[in-house]
Amino acid sequence: MNVMTGVDKFVETQTAKISARGVQVHYGDTHAIQDVNVEIEDRTVTAFIGPSGCGKSTFLRTLNRMNDTIASCRVEGAILLDGENIYDKRVDPVQLRAKVGMVFQKPNPFPKSIYDNVAYGPRIHGLARNRSELDDIVERSLRRGALWDEVKDRLDAPGTGLSGGQQQRLCIARAVATEPEVLLMDEPCSALDPIATAQVEELIDELRQNFSVVIVTHSMQQAARVSRKTAFFHLGKLVEFGETGQIFTNPIDPRTESYITGRIG
Repeated sequence: MNVMTGVDKFVETQTAKISARGVQVHYGDTHAIQDVNVEIEDRTVTAFIGPSGCGKSTFLRTLNRMNDTIASCRVEGAILLDGENIYDKRVDPVQLRAKVGMVFQKPNPFPKSIYDNVAYGPRIHGLARNRSELDDIVERSLRRGALWDEVKDRLDAPGTGLSGGQQQRLCIARAVATEPEVLLMDEPCSALDPIATAQVEELIDELRQNFSVVIVTHSMQQAARVSRKTAFFHLGKLVEFGETGQIFTNPIDPRTESYITGRIG
């Protein structure tokens, strides 16, 4: 993966947790992301919206180097986390993903117990010195995932035996167990029913008190409900970024208005 040099010229604003500067993503000959510049604030929910195939999930995956796993992928530009380029050769992607957690579209609990699903990350990163500390991390994470009261008496049961909504909250608990600073969520509610979706949305609102949350969603209503900032992507470009209320009620770019009103997408 090739990354452009010259990162030193990029300066973050005081409130930015993540700064992307001139980000380009190529899959072989396909130019999937074109010259994206955006700053994501700490302890804020930022939503990425746009039509299917517009690049929003591809860009999300650059924020914790998930694209590293795709041989044909090439990322250029700079992505700074607290002022440090995450694509620097000295950065360990495994350690980065402990700081920038991810929750996927389809709940994907490990084929392990509920307890071991949550304990997995803290174990491999050495975050607990003994079983008592690990127990505390598991309980705290399941409480953050709004799941503790439902599973505290069956922690040895398989995570795959939970309902879809519970599985997604388990995956959120697993993601926050390593004490990340940023939580990425790629359409986390698209496989859930309305009740489970409402529970996850409520949880996102609580999580923003401790994390910078970035959510990709195909639902404009969801973006309007959960986010403070919204980025609209179209054809691999970041068209518009701003306060969610402004994006939805008074967009600057006509393409944004066309998407919001249903004329494109």
